Amino acid sequence: MSYDQQPPAGGQPQPPFGGQPPLRPDEEKTWALLAHLGGIIFSFLAPLVVWLVFKGRGPYLDDQAKEALNFQITVVIAYIASGILAGITFGVLFFLPFVVGVVALVFSILAAVAVNKGEWYRYPLTLRLVK
Repeated sequence: MSYDQQPPAGGQPQPPFGGQPPLRPDEEKTWALLAHLGGIIFSFLAPLVVWLVFKGRGPYLDDQAKEALNFQITVVIAYIASGILAGITFGVLFFLPFVVGVVALVFSILAAVAVNKGEWYRYPLTLRLVK
């Protein structure tokens, strides 16, 4: 059938142009888990991609992808601030970027465990920039 022909009268309704069907709960959980764990390796890029690709396909995934994205943006800001503080103090606070990395790793793993159980996780000390 070409684009200018009408679908048959008894045909299936089509989703709107560009519309995607909602994800199943297990798919939402899997992608939310990847958004949280992807931040460990790819920083804010992993949750950003998950959020942009699957936006509007499930409330749980929307919430958790935004939560992971906000946390990873906060971590990047903390890395920059800790690097500046280490430089300003001529290396006295050299350990701050390491502390930021360990805290980010621990909270990302805690988030992944919570998401794997199906819980709605909230990171502490996170700037909520993406709403």
